[in-house]
Order: sequence, then structure tokens, then C-alpha cells
Amino acid sequence: YSAEQEAQALRKAMKGLGTDEDAIIETLTKLNVSQRQQVLITYKSTIGRDLIDDLKSELSGNFERVIIGLMTPTTMYDVHELRRALKGAGTDEGCLIEILASRTNEEIRHINENYKLRYGSTLEEDIVSDTSSLFRRVLVSLATGNRDEGTFVDEALAQQDAQCLYEAGEKKWGTDEVQFLSILCTRNRCHLLRVFDVYRVIANKDITDSIKSEMSGDLEDALLAVVKCMRNKPAYFAERLYKSMKGLGTDDSTLIRVMVSRAEIDMLYIRREFLAMYGKSLHSFIKGDCSGDYRKVLLRLCGG
Repeated sequence: YSAEQEAQALRKAMKGLGTDEDAIIETLTKLNVSQRQQVLITYKSTIGRDLIDDLKSELSGNFERVIIGLMTPTTMYDVHELRRALKGAGTDEGCLIEILASRTNEEIRHINENYKLRYGSTLEEDIVSDTSSLFRRVLVSLATGNRDEGTFVDEALAQQDAQCLYEAGEKKWGTDEVQFLSILCTRNRCHLLRVFDVYRVIANKDITDSIKSEMSGDLEDALLAVVKCMRNKPAYFAERLYKSMKGLGTDDSTLIRVMVSRAEIDMLYIRREFLAMYGKSLHSFIKGDCSGDYRKVLLRLCGG
């Protein structure tokens, strides 16, 4: 790998009449995030042009969105997506939930720092001004990046938490959602997995079924996402991808975001979960749902 060679290859793909999309896909998908950042810098220093500007002027539509996404550093990509979800036309609650429920404390910290630097307001301020009620409180809690990331399971506390959740939901008339929020958004993963096991015994149903029957709308979606990410993050993303493509029309924003943001993290696991959950490969799903260069680049990220 030579940053200079890759920069020249990209320039060649865009120079003159027409654009060699295949060469752009080939060059960018074989590099990792940090190599692409290196190419970005080298492109400017050796060619004297801005690579992002050149790509934007040559490409369009969903294909452009994927390529620009690949050229964006990981944290900044999340920052842009959160901002778009909050400040675009209408709020994209699904995007807010997906990012905030699935990122680690450290990732959330970097997101918060960069968000403030980039936009002047904090992520929390924008969440508060753009969402409401308990859903807002769940997002604010997740956005603090303050979850216990240890592995210690306090058996007595696990029993108590499970009982607490049971009494806050299934056992009473009306639901005490704050109990769900405080337990699901702060405890460590190992502890919560134990809580879910104990809960099943006490309530005689799975925690996800209780959340579905006790809550609705964005709050339900957010708490379900937290539970799913604790249990099996790749399966959570597999489901996000499946839902973005099944039925009529494609939710391109979600499809692009998950493919770009997970490509180098857990795509192999996501593919495995997708096949196990839906009986079809992610590769075949993308193939059937997308077309042209957009399809080509997604299939390369899928690695199928």
C-alpha cells in the first residue's frame, strides 16, 4: 500500500471525460479507515486538490453517500449522522437510537467532544431540544457514555434488578418506565445478561416481550435496542439491515450507515447472524435490493 499510488489512481479515475467508478470502488474498499485518511492528505499534498470535493463533483446519489462515508473518519461519521438525525427535516429517531445504544463509552466520549467542536452546541443540548418525554431521557442517559463497562455480576443486585423491572412493568397497572431506564442504561453487560435470565424466571416471559407489551413508539424502540445490543450486537445490526431492505422501498440511510460504520468492526459476525436469522445471505439481499455502482460498493463492504 502506498498512499501516493492510491491518490494518483483516484485522480486518474476522475480526470478527463467520464468517471471510472470501478477504479474508485476498487481503490477505496481495499483500504482501511486510517489508510483512506492518509490518502486524503497525500492527495492534497501531491495533487493540490481536495479529494472530497473531487469525489462530490464526480459522483451522485446513494453511491456518493457511501463513498463520502468511507472517506470520513469513524467518529466524525457518527457525528454527521447524529446531526443529520436531529437537524434534518424531521427527526430520524432510528438513527439516534442505533448509534447511541450500540457505541462504547469511549466512542460516545469522542462523539461528544467532536460534536461540540464541529457544531458549537453539545449533543445533549440538541437531543433535548429535538426530542421529548421519556424517550429524550433514554437518549440523554445513553449520550453521557456512563455505562459501567466492568464484567462483575453482583448476584444479589441482579435478583433485585430483575424484581424491580418486574414490579415496574408486568406486575403493576401502568408502567414505571424510569426503573427500566435506570437499570438498562447504566449496568454492565454481564450483569444485565444475568438480570435478563432472572427476569425470565420471575416474569415467565422474556424482557423484550415485556418491553413490547408495556411500552410503545420511540421509547419501546430505544429500550429494545439497548437489550439487543447487550445480548448480541451483530444480530442487532443484522436486524437493522434486514429491516432497511425488506418490503417495498429501501431505507438507504440506515443501509448505508450500518454498512459503512460496521465494515471494519464486525461485518463478518453481522453476515453470520443475518444468515442464521433470515435464511438468506446479506450478500444476496443487497444484490436483490440495490443496483449499479451503489450495489457494487455495498457488496464490496459486505465482503461477500
